[in-house]
Amino acid sequence: MTLPRLGVALNCAHFDTLRDWVLDSDRTIEIQDFVHPSVIGTDHSDLIAQWRERLAGHRGLRGIHGPFFSLDIAAPDPAIRAVVQERLMAGLDVAGALGATHMVIHSPFTFWHTLNYANFTYLRSALFEATAECLAPVLARAADIECTVMLENIDDTDPRDRTELVATIDHPNLMVSLDTGHAELAHGRYGAPPVVDFIAASAERLGHVHLQDADGYADRHWHPGDGLIPWRPVFSALAACAQAPRLILEVHGEYERLPDSVARLEAMGLAC
Repeated sequence: MTLPRLGVALNCAHFDTLRDWVLDSDRTIEIQDFVHPSVIGTDHSDLIAQWRERLAGHRGLRGIHGPFFSLDIAAPDPAIRAVVQERLMAGLDVAGALGATHMVIHSPFTFWHTLNYANFTYLRSALFEATAECLAPVLARAADIECTVMLENIDDTDPRDRTELVATIDHPNLMVSLDTGHAELAHGRYGAPPVVDFIAASAERLGHVHLQDADGYADRHWHPGDGLIPWRPVFSALAACAQAPRLILEVHGEYERLPDSVARLEAMGLAC
């Protein structure tokens, strides 16, 4: 399978410095301004208007990173899940307003869960049931606006959790997302499988990837090549997936390096 052109995750301020580079190639963009409650929980119509103006003429794919702070989609308390639903619905309103066709949300699974599934035999099924209930209206709304919800690994140490959860819910607007740096952190700190095994476990349902490098210690969000991740095997694993996932460079800092980082990966034949 030929991998798609690499996209980039940016907020409004950083987009301004890379606007011509993004627009000239209609590169996929993931908008990241709407994750924090101080934005998604208040009037953000001006920010949407700013993005619409900036994206005039952009014909590439768009997505957003949905809100995630304090939002546990598997919270056992239904009152808390109602708040989570409200925030995720607000994220989908943003996606609809900006023509975004994917929204990233965070996985509920942690290392503690992995260690305690045998200790609390009801735990995994309870997490699945709560998540399915929480996401039901969210996925219905996502279908209405033709947006796919991408479930990203955060503290996950068993890549099967997200994949089996998505398979259990089995909704056409829900797919698995992989963050390579999060997987590398889990591998280095918790003994989780390496990044390539995270990819293989989700190959049938992987729709989205955050490409970032790390050192196996913390969530660095470095440019690919600055950390420990072996990128050629990673891209080979991605090429073996059932469908072409959206590939988004999600770095924190040195945004001016993005064109060079993308060009280097493409020159290595790792993406088109």
